[in-house]
Amino acid sequence: MSGQLRIMGEVCAQYDGLSPSDPVLDPYFALAESLDIPACIHMGMSLPGITESCPKFRVSVGNPLLLEELLNRHPKLRVWIAHMGYPFLEEMIGILNVYPQVYVDTSAIDWIERREAFISYLKELIMYGFEKRIMFGSDQMTWPDAIGMAVEAIEKADSLSPEQKRDILYNNAARFLRLSPEQIAKHHGASNK
Repeated sequence: MSGQLRIMGEVCAQYDGLSPSDPVLDPYFALAESLDIPACIHMGMSLPGITESCPKFRVSVGNPLLLEELLNRHPKLRVWIAHMGYPFLEEMIGILNVYPQVYVDTSAIDWIERREAFISYLKELIMYGFEKRIMFGSDQMTWPDAIGMAVEAIEKADSLSPEQKRDILYNNAARFLRLSPEQIAKHHGASNK
């Protein structure tokens, strides 16, 4: 392969009423596993009234527990769950506990949900020991101001240490995406000289 495909996602099967473990998706996840590229999967919530524009969308197929068959069929597949699987906290804790190749991102809930709800959910995942597997996300294509709101939600979270904030905003993704030392140095403004 030429290396042009580096990430698969965001896989939004939930909008078609499909579980992420549905066999129809298996060729895509098999490809991602064989290329050793991560797959991002939409899990959990969507916007109020989403079934008006996406009539097959179901909250129930956004339950992180539905990832289990996929994860067992493809044990080397790196998966990141968009939106931290919100609002399925207990199920998300279960998946993260058993499957170390799974990470989550904070996208959308870090600026759409009430700040207290987002921080509470985040604190629970951290309390269970997953602070090194939470990555920043904004989920923004249309409202660029929301990116700043999402960053602010992390930066102003009094319950997070400076190290946890840095991990969520950069370090965890750098590790998950397997960025090279050169890429990291470039992101931090270091010269390659």
